[in-house]
Amino acid sequence: MRVIFMGSPDFSVPVLDALVAAGHEIAAVYCQPPRPAGRGKKDRPTPVQARAEDLGLEVRHPVSLRGAEEQAALAALKADIAVVVAYGLILPQAVLDAPARGCLNIHASLLPRWRGAAPIHRAIMAGDAQTGICIMEMEAGLDTGPVLLREATPIGPTETTGELHDRLSALGARLICEALDRLDTLTPQPQPEAGVTYAAKIDKAEAAIDWARPAAEVSQQIRGLSPFPGAWTQHGAARLKLLGAEIVAGQGAPGTVLDAGFTVACGTDALRITRAQRAGRGAQDADSFLRGHPLPAGTILGG
Repeated sequence: MRVIFMGSPDFSVPVLDALVAAGHEIAAVYCQPPRPAGRGKKDRPTPVQARAEDLGLEVRHPVSLRGAEEQAALAALKADIAVVVAYGLILPQAVLDAPARGCLNIHASLLPRWRGAAPIHRAIMAGDAQTGICIMEMEAGLDTGPVLLREATPIGPTETTGELHDRLSALGARLICEALDRLDTLTPQPQPEAGVTYAAKIDKAEAAIDWARPAAEVSQQIRGLSPFPGAWTQHGAARLKLLGAEIVAGQGAPGTVLDAGFTVACGTDALRITRAQRAGRGAQDADSFLRGHPLPAGTILGG
């Protein structure tokens, strides 16, 4: 098929690769414009732009698709279909209608649960047992369109957003190729009205750890915010990001380090921290972190 691809971050790159490998013709790649990044604040292209240029594909990065000129340029591509995954712009109705067979979105949740911006983070932070990918026909509402294909996957007890992100990206790449192959035989299923939840953008104010909460909830917070923005706790003047955790038996005053293995007491049970980071340093496994920043038993975190 002749495909317009619309995506921007790392999550979208395996999907683009899969479409190319499957033999689809990529009419153009749409992504967010390059933006200042890094210490020098030089304009940096999105991961999708970088990959598309490596593949020799035409790249477009309009600031908006609301103008008549941009809409006409997209319609002139005469695409069979558009594939949209984490693009970052609202698609006006004229854009949704331009491809002959409409626009398909790859969404990283089991719709109607976790419509919106941060479905992977929210699924882990809520303690969901599973999540998945939906291939959805796009319409004007926020992730409200009928679903063509869905596949569920369990969320592991120690899985982080970063790890689940990579698994779902690969799953989305496989499912969109299957959807395009079977497009004439798939029946769109309207989303039920029951069970709708919204995955709001992550606010950095959610990252401070309250050790008085149960270990299960703190684990969900740590894993759901890993690697970004990173749940954090205070140790004296230092702010420590905690990026991995597993629930273990243990008790003590909340926030107390219980042993030399980075076990921290919570409101109920305890957590063994498996990955952490100090300001200005890279993320490390717990053993490496403790060699450079010892936290002996009895240390109080937080506060």
